Amino acid sequence: MKKECIGDHVKLKGKAYPCTVSLTMDLVGGKWKAVILYHLKDNSKRYSELSKEIPSITEMTLSLQLKQLEKDGLISRKVYGKKPPVKVVYGLTDFGKSFVPVLDAITNWGNQVVVEKGEFITVATN
Repeated sequence: MKKECIGDHVKLKGKAYPCTVSLTMDLVGGKWKAVILYHLKDNSKRYSELSKEIPSITEMTLSLQLKQLEKDGLISRKVYGKKPPVKVVYGLTDFGKSFVPVLDAITNWGNQVVVEKGEFITVATN
């Protein structure tokens, strides 16, 4: 029997999953979570920096995904200052940093797929 299938379920923070793959996908799956983590893997960033680096994400989605990633312990949110405008910086926690090798593998695989089956394109800016 495979290690991730030992027992009927796995549990994290009171939530049960049928296997570790399901748990992992709940934490980092979806269209944006891994993308956000990728943009935070080398250094912490402000919300506006993330928004500029991921222009196709809506403000509401970015905000919701950051809250979920923070709730799940993958990123931290540090607020500097007490009165608006405050400075808010997002960065990977140690738990989030443990996902970096997986992000690197996803990035390398994606690059390989594009080289073999697609193409890299450059969008002209005005």
